Amino acid sequence: MTDIKPSLTIRPLEPGDVPAALAIQAQAYPAFLREDEPAFASRIATKASYCFAATREGALVAYLLAHGWASLAPPPVGTILPVEAPSEVLFIHDLAVSPQGRGSGIGRDLVRRAFELAGRDGLDRAELIAVEGAAPYWASLGFESAHCSAALAAKVGVYGPQACLMRRLFGPPVG
Repeated sequence: MTDIKPSLTIRPLEPGDVPAALAIQAQAYPAFLREDEPAFASRIATKASYCFAATREGALVAYLLAHGWASLAPPPVGTILPVEAPSEVLFIHDLAVSPQGRGSGIGRDLVRRAFELAGRDGLDRAELIAVEGAAPYWASLGFESAHCSAALAAKVGVYGPQACLMRRLFGPPVG
């Protein structure tokens, strides 16, 4: 385990964390963007999983769902991912912070940790779909809007009217 801030710890997200994570997800996202338990758990179970939990005194306060995936092919909400999913890019599927964790910088720390491990595994870029007006947050982490073909724009559009496909290079680990 890694201590990030006083009383906040980052560790791998585990199947036992799913109920608490679903409760945080329900606070953070509208119903049409929420994953059900099997879809959520499948992201943790992929071979190239970069899913992390942030806890304070043992309680989940934030999570990151991130996994290897095919480039420019975001999975639809609710898709159950195969264990052997393709791993061309780090796909950041979901980052949610509970009200108790907001303002702590833990979201950035979770993303940084995923970048470190994905870089060690040979990935050099990340993709995500920013939803519900979150594009400025992701831009503050170095993500830029990606050009979309008409077919890809239609896939992104199911994530809502403000959805934006974003990409970022993060390069191999230093040292």
